[in-house]
This record gives sequence, C-alpha cells and structure tokens, in this order.
Amino acid sequence: MSDLATLKDWRYSVDVENIAWATFDREGESQNSLSRRALEELGVIVETAEKAALAKQIIGLVIQSGKDKGFIVGADVREFEQLTDIKSVIDNVSTANALLDRLEKLPVTVVCCIHGFCLGGGLELALACHYRIATRDDATRLGFPEVKLGIFPGFNGTVRSIRQAGAMAAMPMMLAGSMVRAPAARGMGLVDELVPAASNLPWAARKAVLRKRKSRPAAGFKALASSWPVRGFLANKMRTETAKKVRAAHYPAPFRLIDLFAKFGGRPKRMKTAETEMFAPLMVSDTSRNLRRVFKLSEMLKAQAPKNLDWKPLRVHVIGAGVMGADIAGWCVASGMEVTLQDLSPDAITKGIAAQSKTLKRKFKTKALQDAAKQRLIADPMGLGISRADVVIEAIVERVEVKQKLFAEIEGKLKPGAVMATNTSSIMIEDIAKPLLDPGRLIGIHFFNPVAQMPLVEVIKGATTRDSEIAKGCAFVAAIDKFPLITKSSPGFVVNRVLGPYMMAAMERMEKGETKENIDEAARAFGMPMGPIELADTVGLDVCAHVGKILGRSAEGSKLEALVKAGNVGKKSGRGFYVWKDGKAEKGGVTADAAKLETLGRALVEPLIAECEKVRDEGVVANADLVDAGVIFGTGFAPFRGGPLHFKANEAKSNVMPFRPAQAAE
Repeated sequence: MSDLATLKDWRYSVDVENIAWATFDREGESQNSLSRRALEELGVIVETAEKAALAKQIIGLVIQSGKDKGFIVGADVREFEQLTDIKSVIDNVSTANALLDRLEKLPVTVVCCIHGFCLGGGLELALACHYRIATRDDATRLGFPEVKLGIFPGFNGTVRSIRQAGAMAAMPMMLAGSMVRAPAARGMGLVDELVPAASNLPWAARKAVLRKRKSRPAAGFKALASSWPVRGFLANKMRTETAKKVRAAHYPAPFRLIDLFAKFGGRPKRMKTAETEMFAPLMVSDTSRNLRRVFKLSEMLKAQAPKNLDWKPLRVHVIGAGVMGADIAGWCVASGMEVTLQDLSPDAITKGIAAQSKTLKRKFKTKALQDAAKQRLIADPMGLGISRADVVIEAIVERVEVKQKLFAEIEGKLKPGAVMATNTSSIMIEDIAKPLLDPGRLIGIHFFNPVAQMPLVEVIKGATTRDSEIAKGCAFVAAIDKFPLITKSSPGFVVNRVLGPYMMAAMERMEKGETKENIDEAARAFGMPMGPIELADTVGLDVCAHVGKILGRSAEGSKLEALVKAGNVGKKSGRGFYVWKDGKAEKGGVTADAAKLETLGRALVEPLIAECEKVRDEGVVANADLVDAGVIFGTGFAPFRGGPLHFKANEAKSNVMPFRPAQAAE
C-alpha cells in the first residue's frame, strides 16, 4: 500500500488543533471523480486517521475538495469498462464499501465539506461522513444520477440516503436520477449545515469537529416509511409511478431499486449486502453498457465546443418572435444572457416574451431571480440590439428569398466578431449566404422544438462558412447548456433527414391499413419516446410535408396532403391524424399483440437506420459516433440501445433475432 508521501490525488495534513484535513484534488483532471487509485489513496488516509485517532493524535477528520468548482462528480465512468463480469463488480464494489464503512466507524468526528457538484459516489462518500456542510451557492447540487447509466447507487448510498432522509425523500431522488440544491438537501436531511460560500467551509468544519457534531438520522414519520406494511404500500406506488415513465424491459434499474427497498428496506445491514448483489448484474448488462455509451457520446458533443476560445457570448439578438424564435430568446435569458427580441409585429413580441414565464420559473426558484431574468429579455421591434449583440439569430419564415433579404439588410450592422446565424431547418446555408458581402460569416444554429427540453443544437457549416465562425457557434451552444453537433450543409442536415423517412414510411404503412395506434405503440415498445404518427402531429403535418418535399418524398395524393390542405396540421390546429384536446392526442385501443408490436417496432426504425448509414457514408458529420449522438439527443432514439448505428452493428454481430428486451421480474 502507498504511504502519504506518494499520494497523487489526495493531500493529507494535521493542523495545530490536531484536526486532520484530507483534500481531494485529482491529478491531471478538472473535476474530481472516484477512480480506483483515488479510492486506494483514500484508504491510506483512512488507515492513517485510524491510527492517529487511537493514539489521540487527531480529534477529527475533514474531507474537502481541492477543486475550485466542485466536490466529486461521482465514480470514474471511464473505468466501468474494466468490470466485465459480475464477480469483478462485486469484488471492486465490496472493497469500496468496506473502505466507507471504516471511514464511518472512525472514533473521531468526520466532517465533509461540499461545494459544487456532489453526485453519485461523491454523495455516497459524503453520507459515510458523520456531518455534512454545504454552500448555499446555486451551483451546489447533490444527487444520484446512476439510473441514467442503467444502475443505482452501489456504494451503499441506498441505505445511507434512506437513513438520513427517509425513504419518501431518498427513493424518488434515486429513481429519477435528479439533483437537488443545497437548501433542499438540508431540508431532506442529506446536509446538516449551510454556509454562504466555499471560503466559509473550513471554519465551519473546524467548529463542527471541535463541537463533535454528528448528523441525526431520519426519525418519526420519515423513518416509518421503511417499516412494514408502509414500505410495501410505498414500493407499489413507486412501481406504478415509475412504469408511467419507463418500461422495466428497457430500463430495469429503477425497478430493481424498488425491489431492493421493498425486500430489505427495514433491515439496513442486509440491505447493504443485497445492494451489491443486485447492483452487479445491472452494471454488466447491455442496458448499462449502452447508456454509458450515450454518456460518452454526450461528452463527445461537448468536446465540439473549443475550450480556449477568446470570445464569450453575453448578448443575443433574435429576429422572429414566433414560437421558435421566442423560445430561443427565453432559453438564452435563462442561461444568463441579455436578449433583444425583434419582430415586424409588436404583438408577436409581447406574446413571445410572455410565453417565457414558464421557462424562467423552472430555471429560477425565487421571484427576485425571475424578475431579474425578465429584465434581460428586451422587446426590440426596431432591431437596435443588432449592433451590440455577440450572436444574432434569425428565426423567421422558411423561405430562402426572405432570409436572403434579411441578412443582406443586417450584415453591415453587426459588430466585428459577432456570430451571424440562421435557425433554418431545411435550407442550404450557402444558398442563404449568396447575396452577402462576406458569405463565409453565416452559419446555421438549428434548435429543436421544444427548445427548453431538446438538448441538441445542430451547428451547420455551409460550403463557404469559415471554421472560426463554426467554433464560435459551438461555443455559444455550449454556453447555453446545449450539445453542439457540427453538421455539413445538406438537405435536412442530420435530425430532420433521418426523421423524414421514418415518419413518411410510418404514414405509408398507415395508408395501407395499419392503425396509427398500433404503429405508435410499436415504436414505443421499441424504445422511442413517441410514436411516428403522434410525432408528425406534434411537429406539424405542414412541416412534415415541407421536409418530405425537400428530401424527395412527395405527399401528393396521400392522407397527409389532404389533412394539410384542410388546415388540419396536427397538435397546433387541434386535429391531424389524431384529435387533440388539452394538449393530448385522443387515441383508440391497440389491437396488435406483443409479438406483432415487437416485429412492427423493428420494421418502423429500419428507414431511420438506413438514412443514418447514408448520413455517415456521405460525411454529413465527422464520424458514426456523432451520427448516433445526433439522433439520440435530437430525436430521443431509444438511449438504452446505444444509438441507431450501434444497434445495427450489434444486431449484425449477434446474428440473432433482433429486439429481444430482457424481461425483468417485477
């Protein structure tokens, strides 16, 4: 075992008051994550603290981060691939859990200082400490995101979070993979004390050690939820609510977590060992491997934005206050930017600004912050903000001559270095740029509806667009917390191009007699978030017909054409293929059995996968992984399958009947 002098990821010292300080500052990394080496070195520190405590050489241990912007983001996902079988998972997890048990059993007070992200294994480490202090800063978030990787907390976080917060608070947080702010975490019992800023943490930790403070476990009604029969009732309710969001065959982890709680929630010691036993098969499952792949794809998209660019977007000007333009403006404001919104219609601007209240309320929890955000969203019918903006985005009617005229008028008004972008969903960037004095300046920044929910933004490079402008476009997209996908200018780009054949083929299948309900349910059974017919109604049948025409798939003579001509264009008109009431489609029953739905679901995605192969082969994006990333984050393609091209490749390798989801026992 290493000694203190050879530590690379931790620093250990003892001050004049005999308080030991363990500082986690992972070598060569911008964030702390729990790698195998980091855990081994923590073991050295715990052993050292044990000996010092027995010798009365220390009176307490404080665990803190040496990173400016965070505590611990979780276990190192990059090392998960080394665990290829159940035994290796159990061995590694058991070693980590034994270490956290030793930490928890130290005879002196162990205090954890938290600022920034405290997630997954980081929160499990914190919960093994005796007392937790966190900053009130809005950037401080605690949570268990493991279900998003197809697993659940494996360092006994299930047991300790329930012990501290009670099952009614801890279980929903683990099941959703959600994060909570520090004040909410304190209210739950996960945090014991709050301080204003990171600079206050050492002094607060010192006081906690000197006063021998220890966190109190959940009591009263909070603790009652873990006893029988309340536990059984609560578990059944959790299963019902979880099943409304995901299917056990697609995402077994939350259902296995509920099983763990239902069976062992009243016996913490047994629950610890059962957690490891139930965690290990999930870790080596195809679902977890694929979801970890999706995580890596998200990191790949983030990497499309340059890290050291000497340009920072602070002000945005949006031209066009329709639904898309106004929502782009609202999201930029929610991301901390000042935005001016322009439109020919003052009423449209007023309506567009008013519609952003929901987004701002979700983003900012206090009225003061909401009011401050609203002050940053400025009506600008004359376009005075163009000359001050770092980014100018056009989101007007999808007609090339109208866009050309607009950009020709504003080109000379932009300040040097500002990004000039179009939100076109289908028109070639070089066509829009033709009349410009500097056509290399124009880029595409294509958002998807609804803007606040869709994580992907296509950054489109025209034939003459300069790479430096694309770099700034990606930096802007990253600054508003979206994933940039650099795409060549080609019909439909990536997302609309692959969705077009998928939706049109589904409509053709319906024309031949298959019910829309069967089609949509088969797609959901495959793992799509929404069926193609309901999706077409949601996007707008007029938009579908327009995109289909661009992609060479005419709607002439079809039911789609008839509905568009009649003005029944889907959700926005109240009627399309479905009748829409209160924002929901009125659906009939599904008549197909499970076997037919399985076969039909696989057939439905074949046109989408085939188009993805063409996108890859034509080099519309840099590589196959980016095709998968774009389609997952731009369409919601079944994440647990790892992406359309990945799914197709694995299907070919296995040479077995496609689409056989594992049936998880309830």
